[in-house]
Amino acid sequence: MNTKKVVKPYEREEDTKKSQVSRMFNSIAPYYDFLNRFLSLGIDTIWRKKAINKIKASNPQHILDIATGTADVAIELVKRLDAKKVVGLDISKEMLAIGQKKIDKRALDKRIELVLGDSENLSFEDESFDAVTVAFGVRNFENLEKGLKEMNRVLKKDGEVMVLEFSRPRIFPFKQLFNGYFKYVLPQIGRLTSKDPKAYQYLYESVQAFPDGQDFVEILKRTGYKSIECTPLSLGICSVYVGKK
Repeated sequence: MNTKKVVKPYEREEDTKKSQVSRMFNSIAPYYDFLNRFLSLGIDTIWRKKAINKIKASNPQHILDIATGTADVAIELVKRLDAKKVVGLDISKEMLAIGQKKIDKRALDKRIELVLGDSENLSFEDESFDAVTVAFGVRNFENLEKGLKEMNRVLKKDGEVMVLEFSRPRIFPFKQLFNGYFKYVLPQIGRLTSKDPKAYQYLYESVQAFPDGQDFVEILKRTGYKSIECTPLSLGICSVYVGKK
């Protein structure tokens, strides 16, 4: 079992991780999409599409997208799965405001609803959704198991969960190159462009602390999921986890 300490964006401050994460994403929201495309060389869009394809066969029509951010995954769920209704939830109102502009531009406001909310205290009734997705968000949970249990609670029986999250490459020398880029290069670029020097340092630290791979599979099992598959992408930079309730 992974027992690494909880990593917060602003370690020296007393606020909870949850409030710090909300503040951090509010501050970097205007730069978030650009930095994602730039720092990943555009590969992040491919990761999202591959992750969504993992739940395509079950044909979910009512989907909850947690940590939806600027709604990239919510929009892609409608495009790729032709889902009737996607609810995108996030803790950052500034990220949601940008996401809403994207949705309005694509005239998807009837099919995508964005709500401000806490992933660890969901306001939805039990068994409300055919699928629950979260991309690059679970490592930001203050209480990982609580958040996963809440996702399980609102998922219908035999419904699927899909988690896309950064992981740590194990292959030499890619592991060393990846760690050097994430630890030294990416925070410097983020500092210059996002005006929040801690945001991309936190990205590296939170990835290092996250219980990835088999450790996360075990956590998913403990929180009520079965038939779990873990698929590494791009030599292990990130992984897709899919399980059933």
